[in-house]
Amino acid sequence: MLAHRFGPTHRDVPVIGQGTWNLERASRKEAVAALRRGLDLGMTHIDTAEMYGSGEAEGYVGEAIAGRRDEVFLVSKVLPHNASKRGTIKACEQSLKRLKVERLDCYLLHWRESIPLTETIAAFEELERAGKIRSWGVSNFDVADLEDALAIAGPGRIACNQVLYHLQQRGIEHAVLPWCERHGVAVVGYTPFGSRFPGPSGAGGRVLAEIAAAHGATLRQVALAFLVRRPSLFAIPKSSRAAHTEENAGAGALRLGEAELARVDAAFPRGAAPRTLPTS
Repeated sequence: MLAHRFGPTHRDVPVIGQGTWNLERASRKEAVAALRRGLDLGMTHIDTAEMYGSGEAEGYVGEAIAGRRDEVFLVSKVLPHNASKRGTIKACEQSLKRLKVERLDCYLLHWRESIPLTETIAAFEELERAGKIRSWGVSNFDVADLEDALAIAGPGRIACNQVLYHLQQRGIEHAVLPWCERHGVAVVGYTPFGSRFPGPSGAGGRVLAEIAAAHGATLRQVALAFLVRRPSLFAIPKSSRAAHTEENAGAGALRLGEAELARVDAAFPRGAAPRTLPTS
């Protein structure tokens, strides 16, 4: 499994991780088995949040990583309405309890609302000093938000920005991705298959299928390989079944050539710069 340095954390993290949004809708037994299978295959970056199933997904993750904590790069998120200084600390402690761990490797603000960033970042820094988190980052931050966070925290403090990124939604490539790369911030793409993954009968799907056939891979593996093609990029596909987890993991060893990357780029153009950061 290919790994990249995760922003300023000095940690090498697998480029293909495991997301858990809506995981609680699946059978707990199957979902936990899928997460464990992912760990076996080197997908040790697991992302969750207090919002997911109102904490239920964190419980699934806690069960899956029991006895294997040191293998995992574990990430969770605080909801914006909990993101005051006191609220962030309390939310983190509740997440740790549900996960049955003593620390998070990275803790994110899920998105920005009205509570001042100064409060949230102050809480993150306090949690890091206390050893409850090893690093912190943000999610769904556009460039203006990132600039605000940088002005408060200073350089080298924002570990990552988790954003929507898939072949049919490449809006982050205009401004957010370049900003993060200039400032050493990892970019973690959620929902990497989008809401309607292209099939092999469409023009874009045919390109994916031809490249996949050349590598003995699947269309989804080609898509994931494209989405993590740069050292700053990571992806966190969700899977509640071991077979899908195995397919996702296979993308971690797939290397696309420059000509193949250019074909995917042309088949799924990034389009015009969005007015606001895409989130769905």
